Amino acid sequence: MKKYILGLDTSCYTTSMALVDMNGNTVLNRQIPLDVEAGERGLQQSKALFQHLHRLPAITEELGKAIDPKNDLAAVCATSRPRPVADSYMPVFMVSHMAGQAFANLLGVPYYEVSHQESHIQAGVASAGGPQDSKFMVVHISGGTTEMLKVVDFGPSYGVRILGSTLDIHAGQFVDRVGVAMGLSFPAGSQLEELARKGIEKEVSIPSSVRGFSVSFSGAETCAHRLLKQGTRKEDVALAVYNNLNKTLTRWMVKGVRTYLLRNILIVGGVASSKLLREKLTETMKKRSNVVRLFFADPLLSKDNAVGTALLGLKLYRHHTGAGNKIQTDTGSQKEQQKGGAKWKQK
Repeated sequence: MKKYILGLDTSCYTTSMALVDMNGNTVLNRQIPLDVEAGERGLQQSKALFQHLHRLPAITEELGKAIDPKNDLAAVCATSRPRPVADSYMPVFMVSHMAGQAFANLLGVPYYEVSHQESHIQAGVASAGGPQDSKFMVVHISGGTTEMLKVVDFGPSYGVRILGSTLDIHAGQFVDRVGVAMGLSFPAGSQLEELARKGIEKEVSIPSSVRGFSVSFSGAETCAHRLLKQGTRKEDVALAVYNNLNKTLTRWMVKGVRTYLLRNILIVGGVASSKLLREKLTETMKKRSNVVRLFFADPLLSKDNAVGTALLGLKLYRHHTGAGNKIQTDTGSQKEQQKGGAKWKQK
């Protein structure tokens, strides 16, 4: 009997591969950051795509060491686009899409394509243990996305509607640009958070901008750069960045809850991996509303990953083979991943 679903995701900054078994347990999770030159604030699509292509042989070799693909793989699922809409396109996802199709064709197994955003949602739901509602809100915050979503769980897939987004730069770009200006390496989130832990509360502040269902971070970035030029301590500017994110996202979510009555909110994306931001959002939201429940994806699975992709592949496989749709994920007792991997558990 076939035992595993393979997931592939090649995003703007990470090459990812994952295997899940037929019960939804993660048995292999590889997230390999792409190389960004010192002082740079990102990668061009062509350079990212080039790095992904050069990592495919190593990923294939690692997969072959973990399982016997010819006998053990039931299906392959890969991300082929950023969002689940018809005109969504980004060159980097063509690597996972084409590689996934090639794997599936060679092995004679089903191939499923999903969007990167759906993969984030699935990884979040699985690792956070919810929301379990058929309809809920998702806040997706990363270097390439800042969106508030209404999500409908259809079982084998998700229906996604954008409720709000950024007017300019993304939350992750705000963090990275300020961090790089301080001399930190890209991506700067974990380093900036370390500095923020040493900052003095209310020493300086960065104004928050929320207009209806739109947020803005360009003015906040300008303010942070100005503070640095004025000689403000890096630690205090870093803390002001996270306070700005907290205030902006809280105001945004409260607006969404009041308008759409979606009280369960899943927060995903690389920026959401910050422990400091999670602490602040949880504390502030409790003060603003006692009916809202926040769900955070596991920090490892907040970042770009293929675990959500593989789990979506399992859902689709079960749907098309009539094996049922419900996935019993044993996220509380994950074993150490295969060589080079990492372990994660439900929070």
